[in-house]
Amino acid sequence: MEGEASEVSQGSDHVPDHGEAMRIAEALLFASAAPLSAEELSGRLPEGADVERILQDLSELYALRGVNLVKVAGKWTFRTASDLSFVLARDVVEQRRLSRAAMETLAIIAYHQPVTRAEIEEIRGVATSKGTIDLLLETGWIRLRGRRKAPGRPVTYGTTPAFLEHFGFDAIEDLPGLEELKGAGFIEGRVPSDFSVPIPSDADALREDEDPLDDDLLQPLDMHQTEAGEE
Repeated sequence: MEGEASEVSQGSDHVPDHGEAMRIAEALLFASAAPLSAEELSGRLPEGADVERILQDLSELYALRGVNLVKVAGKWTFRTASDLSFVLARDVVEQRRLSRAAMETLAIIAYHQPVTRAEIEEIRGVATSKGTIDLLLETGWIRLRGRRKAPGRPVTYGTTPAFLEHFGFDAIEDLPGLEELKGAGFIEGRVPSDFSVPIPSDADALREDEDPLDDDLLQPLDMHQTEAGEE
């Protein structure tokens, strides 16, 4: 009886083979069309597998290879090594480039969210067409968050996990700061002493100055409520 009890005890404390668990995780990540979270991997790996260690070891294993294991939007996926992207450029279907207005609008939403259309126009200094917002909504990079507690109750916009995945960010806080923007050449010349880059946040929780969205937003004609400064 004691021998049987000992065997049961050893079986309950069994730790799966780490190398085999790594192979399974590697296969799952390669086969998945979308990034996988640690929780999603854990549910498909042998019971007791150390998911964090597996991901760390796989990241190190692929660090110097043609594909790297990277974390985007809190999930894991294999991506072509950044220094080899030029090799595959000819095989990539060229997507329509966003206009300058769309890129500026997207950047403002990313850094200033939650933000309304009127606030976007105030920052840009020009009117923002409905088509620009529509295009960004269609890409899935921005979303309707809520309504500002202000006259007219304008819609507020924010970014989505798809935005992080497309641009390769793990979290919205990974957006470049002032020094990084200057180093990349996006900001030139002397910067005013009171100039600063906002600390972005894409938290799902509504702010104190936001109300939940209304059901009327399901109707296309009401998606773009007229706001101050609209053309």
